[in-house]
Amino acid sequence: MAYKNTLQISVLVILLLVGAALIFGVRGVVWTIVGIFIVLYTLAGIRIIYQYETGVLFTLGKYKGLLNAGLVWVAPIIQSLRKIDTRIQTIDLPKQEVITKDNVPVKINATVFFRVQYPDKSVLNVRDFKYATMMYSQTVLRDIIGGKELDEILQKREEVAEEIRKIVDEITDKWGIDVTGVRLQDIELPEEMRRAMARQAEAERERRAIIIKSEGEIKAAENLAKASELISKTPAALQLRTLHTLADISSDPNQKVIFLVPFDTIKYLVKGDNNEKARKSGKK
Repeated sequence: MAYKNTLQISVLVILLLVGAALIFGVRGVVWTIVGIFIVLYTLAGIRIIYQYETGVLFTLGKYKGLLNAGLVWVAPIIQSLRKIDTRIQTIDLPKQEVITKDNVPVKINATVFFRVQYPDKSVLNVRDFKYATMMYSQTVLRDIIGGKELDEILQKREEVAEEIRKIVDEITDKWGIDVTGVRLQDIELPEEMRRAMARQAEAERERRAIIIKSEGEIKAAENLAKASELISKTPAALQLRTLHTLADISSDPNQKVIFLVPFDTIKYLVKGDNNEKARKSGKK
């Protein structure tokens, strides 16, 4: 329920005018003292509410309404004002030791982001809304983590955090709190579990490396087969490849001695050797 700031300001102005009139316009010590008391009483009730705050006003202990940002006046003794910060606030949840669904002990902490959406509810329905939100968030965090397996927690952190946020936001809505986000921070695993996960990750990397290497060897073998088939069909290609090989060798600064034999001579020697073997086999 909104409460008009102008009403409070009007009362402030009227009291100041009455006090000034009694001090300067009416003769008599008693009226002067009364006027001074009214002025001091009026000045004592001046309050300033900042832009990011909302004031909750009580009159004789009863909720009266909300006061917006600006200059306001609260009647001393009769009225009281409680300022509520409506900016986004954070709660750092301490580490919670939880047993997951697959019986793995983990320590996990989180950060809760919230803001006061309805200042009147945050004052009337709960004693300390920040402490209550923190305690309820811890309970929900333990319940949700305890119902999940470790792999699901590690792989779906955003989904788990959103599930926690929805549950906390639902219960704190009656306190006038809007939970805008929950972020899981550190997930601390036992030392044995960390070592096991490291071994698993290393084995997975080795498996991938072997697969990639074998696939490369298969492709290399296929390309070599295609190259040999192409070279066998084109004899000049073998000579061209020989020249490229010589060019690659000559670029190396080390000293080498290379004996070049014409390809036709090699063919002749190979052919002559084959003929000699044929004659020997014929004589037998």
